[in-house]
Amino acid sequence: MNILVTGASGFVGKNLCSQLHNLGYEVFKYDKSDTLETLSAYTKSCDFVVHLAGVNRPTNPEDFFSGNRGFTETLCDLLHQHNNKAPIAISSSIQAELDNDYGVSKREGESILLDHSRKNNSEVYIYRFSNLFGKWCKPFYNSVVATWCHSIARGEDIQINNENAELTLEYIDDVVNELVRCINGKPNFKNVEERLCSVPINEKVTLGELAKLIQSFKASRTSLLIPNMGDEFTKKLYSTYLSYLPTDEFSYNLNSHVDNRGSFTEILKTIDRGQVSLNISKPGITKGQHWHHTKNEKFLVVSGQGKIQFRDIFSQEIIEYEVTGDILQVVDIPVGYTHNIINTGENDLITIMWVNEIFDQDNPDTYYLEV
Repeated sequence: MNILVTGASGFVGKNLCSQLHNLGYEVFKYDKSDTLETLSAYTKSCDFVVHLAGVNRPTNPEDFFSGNRGFTETLCDLLHQHNNKAPIAISSSIQAELDNDYGVSKREGESILLDHSRKNNSEVYIYRFSNLFGKWCKPFYNSVVATWCHSIARGEDIQINNENAELTLEYIDDVVNELVRCINGKPNFKNVEERLCSVPINEKVTLGELAKLIQSFKASRTSLLIPNMGDEFTKKLYSTYLSYLPTDEFSYNLNSHVDNRGSFTEILKTIDRGQVSLNISKPGITKGQHWHHTKNEKFLVVSGQGKIQFRDIFSQEIIEYEVTGDILQVVDIPVGYTHNIINTGENDLITIMWVNEIFDQDNPDTYYLEV
């Protein structure tokens, strides 16, 4: 299929076009820098139109109507001239229900499209998107998420006029997935008679909650606490936040505990899935020599040569596992067994360690006992 996308260089356009390419569609990208002749050529041979072009923050209110109503009229006229009955999905706005200039111009654009549907016998799908967020959205424009992610990532202050004000947010990948379903004839209709469609996934959040969550993302580099990826909204918002990091701040340092035995460095922590650390032992060094009631661990040696010893605290029998970075093998550390890890090689023994809970200094559940 040949998909014509108007407003292709905008936020939604860039995300949609990149995914359509991934899926193997031929994409005709049209933007305000292109000519009317180009649009005419595209409307002659396209199989589907995703109409994203529009005006939402002009200096002159009249531009609302020329950009939203006028361009939609031009698009429909060209399709009609070429006798092209390609379906059209239009990006409208929830403000189409309001009486401001922007809302009226969007509503008039919808009306032109519905009229074109009747005259041209073409399928029409109207999406009144709410507050969209995701990668490639311009900060300080019309998205509070983009603005706050940009500012918080740079340690800048943000302004909150009403912490209790509620937003309905739609994530760009969910928007793109819905538009792809629409292209394939499976739109999510909200009102079939009015041809209104919607993105089936959205999230309601207050401004205060939104700010707190984004600020926690920045703090996670210090606390090492990974956000709750089991919550879909948090996962999507965190991905969005990372896309606004300054390009010279993709990396961050960790705090290593170093002594003559080697080092121990915490990498990341989670509230419900424990934490991951990196342990380095010098040649001949033994670490551990302790046991736990409930705390359990997994060791993965990624470099060096060593052995892990276990002993049931009520037994004298020692169990040994040889470990090497040449064979990636996870070793479980059961509760009730005192254990250690010994570097038996000539180079550093490097081990990734996972433990099922974050270290609690007041309740470490760690008891010294030599194997």
